[in-house]
Amino acid sequence: MTSALKLTLGPVLYLWQTERWRDFYFRIADEAPVDTVVLGETVCSKRLHFMESETAAVVERLESAGKEVRISTLALVTLDREAKYQRSLADDAGHMVEANDLSVLHALRNRRHTIGPFVNVYNGASAKVLARNGATAICLPPELPAASIDEIAKSCPDVALELFAFGRVPLAISARCAHARSKGRTKDNCQFVCEDDPDGLTVKTLSGQPFLALNGVQTVSHSCQALFEEPAEMLSLGISSLRLSPQACDMVAVSSLFRQVADGAIAPMDASTKLHLVYPDAPLSNGFHHGRAGAEWIARKRNTEGSVL
Repeated sequence: MTSALKLTLGPVLYLWQTERWRDFYFRIADEAPVDTVVLGETVCSKRLHFMESETAAVVERLESAGKEVRISTLALVTLDREAKYQRSLADDAGHMVEANDLSVLHALRNRRHTIGPFVNVYNGASAKVLARNGATAICLPPELPAASIDEIAKSCPDVALELFAFGRVPLAISARCAHARSKGRTKDNCQFVCEDDPDGLTVKTLSGQPFLALNGVQTVSHSCQALFEEPAEMLSLGISSLRLSPQACDMVAVSSLFRQVADGAIAPMDASTKLHLVYPDAPLSNGFHHGRAGAEWIARKRNTEGSVL
């Protein structure tokens, strides 16, 4: 059985060296069962030059492999050069643009585009406004519970909805860089210290418990969201695609697990067990989806007949 659910690979949110970034996407093109790939720098404009020299080659490789390519905007604009960069993306008609900041929406008005998870879409009314502006798909914020997703889908049925299904959850973004500050540097003289932590820098509580991670100017969760839900349940909520956010692990294996679950080839419980082995660096979580604290893991139980409750 083949599911109607599609898979989208989100942009790399961390700073990876140019060769690692390029080779990652080359392998995704050749081996990963994803339908769409979102490229581009989303977190910090200072990182743009790390990928610029290889972007054209990556796009060509992905498209030759039959994958749709979208280009992401920045999630926070604080400088004139960043605003100019956003407008240049909007003016390029070659690829679908994913808006991750409200400042670019005017430039994208009446042009087909998508909305990324950094834009707060918490209700159907917001989704309708974005659809009238030209949005054809929305990746919903990862903190939304299933009940809210259902309400948005029913209020705005003409927009494709995407669910943030894998990755450390993006929680906040700032004009200041706590990552640089933690290593005794300033944002203007950061010397790209975030490169030392290709999966984020763990932040611990005073009692020594990890609970967040720093990624340059961004704060993400320590736990890794993993939504292995039954395909029928996702489709009933109006979800058409699952988003996988790259982490420093085997993302081909991750995407293969989600593809198997979406196609009904493997049970969600079995997939989560295997995912622990693929990405052991962070605990798995799915609390937000179930209306609980985001870092919680709500395990499904099997009944006496062997089906999942």
